[in-house]
Amino acid sequence: MPVSLPVQIEPFSVSGGPNQQVIYPQARMANQSLQGFINQSIIRKTQELINKQVSDMSGSIAEMVGEFEIKNNQRGVLSLTQSNYAIYHMAANGITYMNSSTFDLQNGKECRLRDLFKPGSNYTRRISDIIKRQIAARDIPTINEFTRISPDQSFYIADKTLVIYFQLFEYTPHSFGFPIFPISVYELQDIISETGPLGRMATNN
Repeated sequence: MPVSLPVQIEPFSVSGGPNQQVIYPQARMANQSLQGFINQSIIRKTQELINKQVSDMSGSIAEMVGEFEIKNNQRGVLSLTQSNYAIYHMAANGITYMNSSTFDLQNGKECRLRDLFKPGSNYTRRISDIIKRQIAARDIPTINEFTRISPDQSFYIADKTLVIYFQLFEYTPHSFGFPIFPISVYELQDIISETGPLGRMATNN
């Protein structure tokens, strides 16, 4: 059953004790099978962020806050980000991790970056060149040289924009925040899959 209307999103939360609350989204729709698929994927990614914080901590956690943002909920495309901040006892600073999910509701699947483009298109090089130009134009401070994105680089969709992002400390200092690179679908229009999420975003109707 194709889904093109905005999906109803409800916030849920899980608590691990005082000062530890993770809020995550759950979808509500008529297609129960698709709803279950989406919600299980979101729950899994919520737990992955929690597990990463716990495994990285050298002491007991003093505070954990999990949040989400809906980036796109139109044209049969649901795209969202989840973040998790945690700090352990006696630490001077905490750390935040982020992940994202993009669902093609018309085709009933979760998208990887490669799924957004035509087969055989050199999307990694094209996107990497755009990011390099943005780093220079925006005078973004780097701690590691950026060369190229991975084939399954983290991303989300926000209306007519593909947003590529990296984790803290991956290429930029902590003070810069998450390095986020918005790219208009029209910069990629010749290589995007016309029947995929970006193709739908690029139409004017």
